[in-house]
Amino acid sequence: MDLASYSDYAVRLVNTEEPLRGTDALTSVEAVRTLFGAASQVARRATDADVTRLRSVRARLRAVFTAADEGDERLAVDLLNALLLDFPVSPKVSGHDLLNEEGRPDWHMHLAEHTSNATAAYAATAAMGLAFHLTGYGVDRLGLCQAQPCRNAYLDTSTNRSRRYCSDRCATRANVAAYRARKRLETERSASTGRTAEASQASVAPTER
Repeated sequence: MDLASYSDYAVRLVNTEEPLRGTDALTSVEAVRTLFGAASQVARRATDADVTRLRSVRARLRAVFTAADEGDERLAVDLLNALLLDFPVSPKVSGHDLLNEEGRPDWHMHLAEHTSNATAAYAATAAMGLAFHLTGYGVDRLGLCQAQPCRNAYLDTSTNRSRRYCSDRCATRANVAAYRARKRLETERSASTGRTAEASQASVAPTER
């Protein structure tokens, strides 16, 4: 089982809020259940209290991404370790009633669902997935979108570690903004050069005949 795939839980939770835009999608039990997905059994146990609890976990996860984005590897790891201590996972062997080619259960490692509350289950899964992704690919693979004011979290899986945006939409928007900024600068420089040339010509005395 690819436990690093669970890192998507962390990204989904962090991106329910866009601080610079002042938006927050995590406002109801329904929003909590959406995070888990329709097939999750533990999502059915979500209550109003999980909205507040998950917001707290979200802030801690965003801090991990922020530290990684700023190049502070030790802080990112320390913050993630704190989450792992507060929300430990319970691994178990599971077959999911699936059979292999020989008709035997397809046994594999799985993360047991916590019974305490929905937040504990989600946080444990998200933190463990992020930990596997971090140790497998590197702290610098955790980032925050550079397209202001987005700042959504993302996991860089590019071969050359070059990702800077959370989506193609943000990448396009940033490139367009950069292009327009360059054009404005070129126009301003051209205008400034023209004014300088005119001033130089005006300062030269007319030639007497």
